[in-house]
Amino acid sequence: MRSGPIAAVTLWWGGRSALQATILALVLFGGFLLVSNTLANMERFGITPGFAFLEHPAGFEIGEAPIDYRPQDSYALALLAGLLNTVKVAAVGCLAATVLGVLLGVARLSGNALLSGLVQGYVELIRSTPLLLQLFFWSATFQALPAPRQALNPLPGVFLCNRGIQLPAFADGRAAGWVLAAAVLGTVLALAGTALHRRAGRRGGLPGMTVAAVACGLPVSLLLASGVPLRIEVPELSGFNFSGGTTVSPEFSALLVGLVVNAAAMIAEIVRSGLQAVPAGQWEAARALGLTRGRTMRLVVLPQAMRVIVPLLTSSYLNLTKNSSLAVAIGFPDLVSVINTSANQTGQVLETMAIMMGAYLTVNLAVSAAMNLYNHRLAIRGWR
Repeated sequence: MRSGPIAAVTLWWGGRSALQATILALVLFGGFLLVSNTLANMERFGITPGFAFLEHPAGFEIGEAPIDYRPQDSYALALLAGLLNTVKVAAVGCLAATVLGVLLGVARLSGNALLSGLVQGYVELIRSTPLLLQLFFWSATFQALPAPRQALNPLPGVFLCNRGIQLPAFADGRAAGWVLAAAVLGTVLALAGTALHRRAGRRGGLPGMTVAAVACGLPVSLLLASGVPLRIEVPELSGFNFSGGTTVSPEFSALLVGLVVNAAAMIAEIVRSGLQAVPAGQWEAARALGLTRGRTMRLVVLPQAMRVIVPLLTSSYLNLTKNSSLAVAIGFPDLVSVINTSANQTGQVLETMAIMMGAYLTVNLAVSAAMNLYNHRLAIRGWR
């Protein structure tokens, strides 16, 4: 067989190089016609192609923004606010759906026929109805909650009304940032301490209390050194509305609950199939060793089931992230909603669509990369 660049090109083209070259030329010609016609139409309507519009004032309100945004700010800041809203819903949704889905998946295999049947009915109901219909249902449910004066009080300091969910929060807004930084620092220290403890364990061991003291002590010291008061403020009824605490809007609540309930049904089936993929002999061997059902699940079955669960879980996370684009149907200002408003005002449809595609592609590739890294670590540990 010949080698070299020509042989490599010939191998890449295959045996029908003339046909492939013709098809490629036709595709390129079609793309050229599409781009030239689009530019001509944009010129006819007085629209200048490009992304210069991002620096112009947006001029529209965003009802719920995680950053300090005002209508006189630029389109770039408006798009960033929409993107952060999408990321917030996706991150919280993936976490909550995982917890609920794992619980439902384990309950689906319960020996209690009533519990298993209820979970099966829930899964079939959710999988058989459109997500958009479910979002409308949850939106109508949150909008139908009573007025603030008749708000529901399911937990101390938590109120449900048609203005949203009222929750306790730090009296000083800076405290949340410091607590988050301390939590991240504590998590990193705990993980690093655990790894050092395991390595040192082979040489005589590292006191676990030392690791815990360092992991908890430094974040607490960070909070105390910040000087920010950590007083918790509980919402109280004042006039016709609540004051104090923080409010989760009905639109965000409906979107989050709808996405979590929908994704949890899919994750429950993934967890069930993963657990059933573990041979029954593993359960019997664990029982023979005297392990309880909980320890058998945690130490024997679940680690082996992860090789089936993790790849499918990645698909569920990607679907939840993409499904968050349905937020525009119930009035939550996510990225799609802000993109639509920006495109209508500026006429830069192609540019805004390109931004939206790039944003969703970036977020989903980041989720895939994180899950692939986790799957790779499982493979290193011998769980696959």
